[in-house]
Amino acid sequence: MNTFNVTFRSPEEILSFLNTVEKYDIAMDMIRGRLTVDAKSLLGLMNLGLNNVAELRVYGEDCDQLRQEISRYVAA
Repeated sequence: MNTFNVTFRSPEEILSFLNTVEKYDIAMDMIRGRLTVDAKSLLGLMNLGLNNVAELRVYGEDCDQLRQEISRYVAA
C-alpha cells in the first residue's frame, strides 16, 4: 500500500484527478478525518471538499506512474 496527501483547489481539479485514477485497475480510497470514500467516486471526492488535505491510499505496490500523473495534487 502507498499513501499520498492530496488536495484539490477547484471542481475542475477533482474531475481531472478522477479521469487520471480511473485509468488504473488498482483499488484506492481517500480519507479525511473519519470520512473514507472511494477515490474513483466523483460524489465521494466532492464530499471531501476543496482546499482540504486528504490521504490517498493506493492498494497496489507499483504506482510510480500514478504518482507522476497526480503529482500536481500532492500536498506539500
